[in-house]
Amino acid sequence: MIIDTHAHYDDEAFDTDREALLMSMYDGGIEKIVNVCASVGGFQDTVDLMEKYPFIYGAVGIHPDDADKMTQETLDEIRRLSHMDKMVAIGEIGLDYYWHKEEEEHQIQKKMFRAQLDIAREEKLPFMIHSREAAEDTLNIVREYMQGGMYGGIIHCFSYSREIAAEYLKMGLYLGIGGVVTFKNAKKLKETVQYAPLSQLVLETDCPYMSPEPNRGKRNSSLNLSYVAQAIAELKGITAEEVIDVTRQNAEKLLGIHQ
Repeated sequence: MIIDTHAHYDDEAFDTDREALLMSMYDGGIEKIVNVCASVGGFQDTVDLMEKYPFIYGAVGIHPDDADKMTQETLDEIRRLSHMDKMVAIGEIGLDYYWHKEEEEHQIQKKMFRAQLDIAREEKLPFMIHSREAAEDTLNIVREYMQGGMYGGIIHCFSYSREIAAEYLKMGLYLGIGGVVTFKNAKKLKETVQYAPLSQLVLETDCPYMSPEPNRGKRNSSLNLSYVAQAIAELKGITAEEVIDVTRQNAEKLLGIHQ
């Protein structure tokens, strides 16, 4: 059975059939799902999903796109919700310079990234990191925090070079691998997956985004993770069953979801 370590089932893309889709997960080979917060004001949606579905867990945090909307009150709420039994990580947090080119915005993102990493450390929770076109700054901040003692984490939707992957792997962190690994032009990611030990990979969708081949461009769901597992298996010369088994164990160990 597969664990999807990063999904957004609170997204409006699922408003028409959320219940039916989620109730089909077990028969589709999906055992557990981590629904990940992203926006200011969106925490309750994840809490509702966690409380309604036994197989859904949560991660609480704010995506860098919303960093400028964050207040001390937001940080206090993240800390409060992190105490919930099924809240397994702080995320998704990080840096995104793709849409935000201004240095002032970068400084706000870095400040809120650090503030949320502080919560992860103090509450003894792993983190889930979003990083886009911010490779150096993300790596430097994560390295600084890992040297000070953290509880591990996932570099979500890893998209950088093998060399940067090596730095994160040396720190004992996990790489989140999703639909992009099935794309023909994803040369860098394929090289990274071949290089990285299976013991430091986890499966994720980022649904409704990032659908793998053969469903690229359509709404993504956890049911597509078998295609991701197969792609990883082919790159590593092992079976998809082994990929599913080891990545499930990795997710259970890091996120503490064993039952």
